[in-house]
Formats: sequence, C-alpha cells, structure tokens
Amino acid sequence: MVLQTYTSMVIGTPYEAPFQSQPLTSSQNLNSHFNFRVFLGFNLHSFTQKQICKSQPSSKTDHPLHRNIKILYPHKLKLQEDDKDRVFIGFKLQCHSKAEALPSRTVINGKKKGYGGILPSILRSLRTESDVEKTLNLYYGKLSPKEQTVILKEQSNWEKALRVFEWMKSQKDYVPNVIHYNVILRSLGRAKKWDELRLCWIEMAKNGVFPTNNTYGMLVDVYGKAGLVKEALLWIKHMKLRGIFPDEVTMNTVVKVLKDAGEYDRADRFYKDWCTGKIELDDFDLDSIDDSEPFSLKQFLLTELFRTGGRNPSRVLEIEKTCRKPQMTATYNTLIDLYGKAGRLKDAANVFNEMLKSGVALDAVTFNTMIFICGSHGYLEEAEALLNKMEERGISPDTKTYNIFLSLYANAGKIDRALQWYRKIRRTGLFPDAVTCRAIIRTLCKQNMVKEVENVISEIESLGMYIDEHSLPVIMRMYINAGLIDRAKAIFEKCQLNGGFSSPAYAAIIDAYANKGLWAEAEDVFFGRTDKVIQKKAIAEYNVMIKAYGIAKLYDKAFSLFKGMKSQGTWPDECTYNSLIQMFSGGDLVDQAKELLAEMQGLRFKPSCSTFSALIASYVRMNRLSDAVDVFDEMSKAGVKPNEVVYGTLIDGFAEAGKFEEAMHYFHVMNDSGIQANQIILTSMIKAYSKLGSVEGAKKLYEQIKNLHGGPDIIASNSMLNLYADFGMVSEAKMIFNHLREKGQADGVTFATLIYAYKNMGMLDEAIEIAEEMKQSGLLRDCMTFNKVMACYATNGQLVECGELLHEMINRKLLPDGGTFKVLFTILKKGGFSVEAVRQLELSYREGKPYARQAVISAVYSAVGLHTFAIESCSIITQPGLGLHLFAYNVAIYVYGASSQIDEALKIFMQIQDEGLEPDIVTFINLVGCYGKAGMVEGIKRIYGQLKYGHIEPNESLYNAIIDAYSDAGRYDLADLVSQEMELDLDVKKLTDSESEGVVDEASEVGKGEDLEG
Repeated sequence: MVLQTYTSMVIGTPYEAPFQSQPLTSSQNLNSHFNFRVFLGFNLHSFTQKQICKSQPSSKTDHPLHRNIKILYPHKLKLQEDDKDRVFIGFKLQCHSKAEALPSRTVINGKKKGYGGILPSILRSLRTESDVEKTLNLYYGKLSPKEQTVILKEQSNWEKALRVFEWMKSQKDYVPNVIHYNVILRSLGRAKKWDELRLCWIEMAKNGVFPTNNTYGMLVDVYGKAGLVKEALLWIKHMKLRGIFPDEVTMNTVVKVLKDAGEYDRADRFYKDWCTGKIELDDFDLDSIDDSEPFSLKQFLLTELFRTGGRNPSRVLEIEKTCRKPQMTATYNTLIDLYGKAGRLKDAANVFNEMLKSGVALDAVTFNTMIFICGSHGYLEEAEALLNKMEERGISPDTKTYNIFLSLYANAGKIDRALQWYRKIRRTGLFPDAVTCRAIIRTLCKQNMVKEVENVISEIESLGMYIDEHSLPVIMRMYINAGLIDRAKAIFEKCQLNGGFSSPAYAAIIDAYANKGLWAEAEDVFFGRTDKVIQKKAIAEYNVMIKAYGIAKLYDKAFSLFKGMKSQGTWPDECTYNSLIQMFSGGDLVDQAKELLAEMQGLRFKPSCSTFSALIASYVRMNRLSDAVDVFDEMSKAGVKPNEVVYGTLIDGFAEAGKFEEAMHYFHVMNDSGIQANQIILTSMIKAYSKLGSVEGAKKLYEQIKNLHGGPDIIASNSMLNLYADFGMVSEAKMIFNHLREKGQADGVTFATLIYAYKNMGMLDEAIEIAEEMKQSGLLRDCMTFNKVMACYATNGQLVECGELLHEMINRKLLPDGGTFKVLFTILKKGGFSVEAVRQLELSYREGKPYARQAVISAVYSAVGLHTFAIESCSIITQPGLGLHLFAYNVAIYVYGASSQIDEALKIFMQIQDEGLEPDIVTFINLVGCYGKAGMVEGIKRIYGQLKYGHIEPNESLYNAIIDAYSDAGRYDLADLVSQEMELDLDVKKLTDSESEGVVDEASEVGKGEDLEG
C-alpha cells in the first residue's frame, strides 16, 4: 500500500531559514528615491491585528542559559493543538489509525528536564554503559513502541543507535515500522555512513516497510547537508515514481537544499511547480553525478528508481491536477531567505506580503530574515522600522535579531552603532551567545580597538562564558599586530586552561605569529600543545610552522620539521611541498628545491604554477638560464600551464643577459599560447631592445604600452628614459622626464637617470639643476639616488656638498654600497689626497680589511673640510685595543692633522711604533703635513733627511708634502731648495730607471741571439 500525501513535520527540529552572515548581492538596481516601504508591497505603519498572527509574548530569566518562556493564551490553544497534531503525525504507522502521542519531556521554566517513567534510567544507562544489549535486556517486554522510539531517537552515536535497533528487532513481538527506520536512516545520513544507509534501506524494503513523506524529506535533508545535492534530488525522483507527491515539509526541504547550494532559480522553479501540482526534475542534470566511488550513491539510487519505476503512476497524476499553496511559516521563511540571497528583493517582499494576506503567522525568523535582507542591501532605516513593527506585534526580538544588526552596522563600518546593538542585548534582558561574541570581537579586532576588546572579554567572562577557539586567533592576531606579544601569550595560556583547541585553531594562531616573523613564538605554540585529546598534529599546523621558518629564512629548521613529520604520523600534502619548494627557491637554494620537486612528482602530487615560477625565478637570479629553461620544459610535461609571471621571468632574464633572440622566442611562445603581454613583460622587452641597441624597437613597444589601460607605469617610463640616456638622446629623455614630473610620477630613478644623461653629455649645469630639484623633492631615498647626485657634484667640483650628502645618507641608516665607494674614491682624488693614500685605501676596501669602509668615510669628510664629521667618524677606529692595520692609522694621522689636532696625530704615530708597525710612504706624507701645520721644522728636516740619504725611497708625493710643510711653517727658502733638489733627484731616478730598462733589454736581446745560434 502506497501512502497518500501527508502534511507533516519531519522528525526532529523544525525547518527554519537559518541566519546567513554573508552579504547578499542584489541583481536589481534600486533607485535611491524609491520608497522602500512601497517597494516591499506594504506600509509598515498599516499593519492591523487581522493581518498578522500575534506571537506569544516571552519573558526572560536572568540566567546564562536564558530560555524564553512561552505564555499560552486561551485563544491560542486550538492553534497549538493543530500544530501538535501536525508535528507528530510523522510518528504514525502506515495506517491512519489514531495513535497516542510520544512520551514528552517535562518543561519547567523553559528548560527540558527529561522524560518521565523508566525512560530517564534507561537513557542514563545507555550513555554510561557500553553493553547495549545487557542494559536493554533488563527491560525486555516492558517497553511500549513509543518508548522504544524515544530510546532510539536519543542515541547520538550512529553505531549505538544501530545496536539499539538490532535489539528491538530481535524481540519476538516487534513489528517493523517506518518511524524506527526513519530515525536510523537519519542517524546514518548525518554520520555520512552511506553504505550502512544503503543496507538499511534495502532491509526496510525487504521487511515491507514503505517510505513516507517524512522518510524522503529526511533523506533529502541529510544528503543536502552533506553537499550531495544531485543525490538528494534523486530521492525526489524516486518518491515521484513511487506515486508519492511531496508534502509541504518535503518541498520546503528541497527548496532549502537548492538554496544552500546557490541554485536559486532551480529552487524557485521547484517551488512554483509544486504549487501547480507538478514535480519536474528533467533540467536538473541528475546523470552528471561523479561516479568516483566503486559503487556510487548515484548507481544505488538509480537502481532503486529502476526497481520501483512502475508503481502507482496514477496517484501522481491525480495529485498533479491539484493546485496548492504553502501554509507553514517555515516555508515562507525559506522563500524569503531564498529570494533575499538571490538578490530578488521584490520577490522577497511579495512573499512577506503574501504571508499577511494568507493569515500565516509571522515569527521571529520571518522578521530576522527580512531585517537582514533590508540591511544587507543598505536599507538600515527600513531594517530598524521592521524591528519596531516586530515588537509592536508582540514578537520579541531574540539574540539572533540583535546579532544581525550588530553585523550589519559592523559591515557598514559604523563601529559605534555596532557596539550599541551589542549593549542592547543585555539591556533587553537577553544574553549574548557564541555568535554575538564572535561577531563583536571580530569587529573590534579588525579596527585594532584593544581596550574595547578587553572590555568585551571581561563582560563575556562575567557571564560564565569563555572565549571560543574561533575568536582566540582573531584576538591574538590583533595583539601581535599591535606589538603586544605578552598579552597575546597571556590570553593563549588562559584559554588553554579551559581545554585544548582544534587543529585549525592552532594553525591560525601559529600563522598569526608567522606573518610577523615571530618564529620562536610560533614554535612555542606548535611544540607546546597541552591538550590530551588531540595528540596528532594536523597537516595545516605543519604547513604554517614551515611557513614561519620560511619567512624567518630558517631553511634548515623548515627542512628538519618536514623530514620529521612523517615519524609523527602526519604526511605532507601538496601545500607542504609547494611551500617548501617556493621557500628554498626564494633563498636561491635551488638544488634542494629541485630535489623536493622530483620527490613531489614521484608522489603524484601536481606542483602549482607558482612553484615552478619560483624555481625558474631563482635560476634566473643566479644567471643559470639553461636550468631555468629545463624547469620550464618540465613544467609543460607536468601539464601545468605557464602564466604571464613565468614568461615574464624568462624574458626578463634573457633581456638582462643581452640574449635578445631567446627573449624574443619566449615572447612569441607566450603570444601563441593566448597570453597577452602586460606592462611588465613589455618593459622587459624594452630592456632587451636596449641591450641590442635598437631604439626603434624599444619605441614601438613603448607606444604599445601607451595603448594599454592606464598607459605606461613608472618602471616602463624609466626604462625608456634610461635607453635615451644611454644613447645620449637628451631631448627625448627630457620629454619623458617632463611628462612624468607633470603627472607627479617622477621618482628617484627618474631624476637620477636624467642627471646621468646630462653628465654624460657634459651638461653639468643642467645636471646640477636637476640634482638640486631632486634634493628639494625629498627623492633621495636609497643608495642609487645618493650615488648619482654625489657623482654629479663630484664632477662639478662641489666636494663639500658630496660630504654633506654622505653624512645625510649615513644618518638615514643607508649602508654605502660599491657605487658609493667608487664615488668616494673620486672625491678623495679631487680633494688632494695623495695617489698612494687613495691606492692604499682602495686596496684595503677591495680586500675587505677591518674598518676599511669607516676609514674611507673618515678620509672623505676630512678631505672636503668637514672636520667635525671626520673626527666623529675617526673616533670609531681609534678606540684602544682594536689592532688596526697601518692604513687605518694613516687615515687617523691625516684626519687629526687636517683638523689641527697635532698632538692626537703624533700620539697615533707613536702608537704605530709601539705596536711594531713599519711606517710606509703614506705615513710619512701625512706626518710631514702635521709637522708643517705645527711649525715643527726639525721634524720636517728629519723626514727630508731620510728621503735625501736614501732611507726612504724617492717619491714625488712625499717631496710635494715636504714642500707644502715648509711653506706652512713659513720657511719658503727651504721649500724652494727642496723643490730644486726634487727635480734633480727625480730626473736622476728617471735616468737610472731607463738605464736599468736598457740593460734588461740588452740582456734580453743577447738571450734571443743565443737561442737563435743554438
């Protein structure tokens, strides 16, 4: 016998449209001047008592588990009796005989206290005892069918529910019924035990128990919640072929499943077909379900459809002639939510209006859904007006209502208003729930409102509630971002006392530390878990810990963790390998990265495009272009399609290397693959043309960039500017410079490049003018820009400005690079530093001797006359106990002598002697300068005597230093005498050197002659 259509509630909780926190996207354009109240199809001020069923007022108890106490009024008793009959009709068997209601729980102060009779004892024993059969045998023959049903329903574990059911079936007087099978099918479906569900369904058919509307509605529900939407709809097809038309509850379930799956149009179509008495599923493409399982759900369901396809078609046809209309509040709520999510505001308003016309009772869910729809589309005033009408009609807002307003104002950026709605929850006698706490904490943390967050936490704790694991990572991230690491640790330790967290929570906390480079703190969380329930770390925890090590460039630790995770029972996934390969590639550890790539592919994991791209970029940076090409080829073999980043990296690498043909090859390959060249790639090609010396080719690409959206960016323009500068095309370079300056896009590179262009063309005045403008614009931000300007000043002889720029650069904590020191050595030469002294400093710098860089900087300050800076800089290298090389002592003598601190200079010379160092020519040059400034003629004579009598090798720089020293001491006569002797000595030296060269040449010729004779 096939049942007729029932109008019944599915066993369990009533179906209500759940509040969805995600924003809705409207598909309609609403004019701002359009009155939303008219748009809704009703006037919010025109509700009458006849239009809406008044819900019972509720009273609240001041208790954290707040329950609304429903006050029953005499004129409502009939409605409640009808509801009761509708709710429990699903428990009747296949006949229509009158049956008693199930044993119900006693309700006191809004709290369910449990069942009466022997049921509490049985349920308590089943919760604590593992031997189900032993427990139930004590009550053999004592349980009514209703009590059996309650026992079965109360089992939260599917395995225990099956054992209870098996015990029931073993009773000799047991009669199989659809209610018990519905309970078991629901339990198995919720646990996603599809194979057991299939066996139960087959057994149900063998026992002659036919499914009802309740059965099908429940199956659609569990399959839909498991994400198996098409399989859920196959049950409706099965139901139709059995001759059972869906009742309103089943229809509502189908609409909700389609709504939650985002199939808004199909949900709407199914509802409208149901209203006209039709069930059409032909357009749902039910045959495209994945058959990846050995015996798929689809195959099982289609088999059932085939077996029962010919049963009672006449009953369906008879029902199809009947038009129907929903009567349940839950159905209207689902439809309002459906249209709201679909962005069909007018349809949502029409459903709301239809409820009023049909006399269907509105409840809190109805108003909550309408409030959310209005508010999420920007109609916050209308949302508040709905709240007022909700209260006027005797429907008390619940915590969910206030949560909606809290979220709406938070999403609108009105944090103060969001806080006000949070405060209203307590003022109205309600209590915040977990959703409230998460919403307000997330809102405040997003705004970094530390004090307000801590106040909310205190309030939550005062209510006997705890910070849940969803909110904890958010709070900790706020503290970490604010630098309040101690507070982050404190709240973590405090929450740990309430029990451990899930793996996703631990992963989120570790990630918060990782993003700030706090690898040690992340490590403490990773290794310091105190929960005893979850021993095994999930792969997500390993992945974020590896990320933390990678950000800190602790590659050894990351690799060690990766190697050890398998021994802990956790196997790496694609994310693990991708992260490690990208990490090692970023650190140019290409050999390790390549090994991991091979291992990853050996496990049949597919590397991502970003992984291949990172490895290619690493090879390009290391100028190993052939290896980069090998990885590119391997990428194609692996079936991973290169993107514009991969092509851009290869093109830029070949362009930098001056390999124009290879760069052009990959440019054409990219175009052939359907990827359009972006600005970055076209800029790289401009670079390639620059290396080739093809100005015209570069100009064509630049024109192509101009046609792109937004035109050329600063990088492309600077690249073209640099090309013009290299080829001395000053007017074209100036044109680009002026264009960038007018648009406010000119940066330090732009100015530096034009300075370079002017300087190379000998246009020093123009170069200095641009350099001054660059300084005034505050564009001196890195070594490159400082170097360009200093080089320009040095070429123009403005050495003091060079010294000042050097000091500014160092004060900004910019470490001078190789380009800087190249300019500094030029400044020393122009500043009168002896050739020997400059050569000595250059050699020390290239060899990387200690304090060589500091010595050069001190010498530059002194050479350009910035003696205060020179003394300050020199004090770093003259600290006792450093064990300096001779070049550093020579600089110190020069610096102190140039600043007239002769005593300090002489102390340095004595220190040289004390340390057993042999003075060199630079030492004597600097020392004689000190003697001259101090008027110490005897000291000058002593050094000159050593030079004259051959103790010091004749040197032009030393002669000049002695002449200058005598002049500084006022002994011009001695200066003239030394000058004359210098010319004679140097001439003799030249003659001697030439004669020595002649002797060498003659010996060489003799040697050649002997060789010829031999």
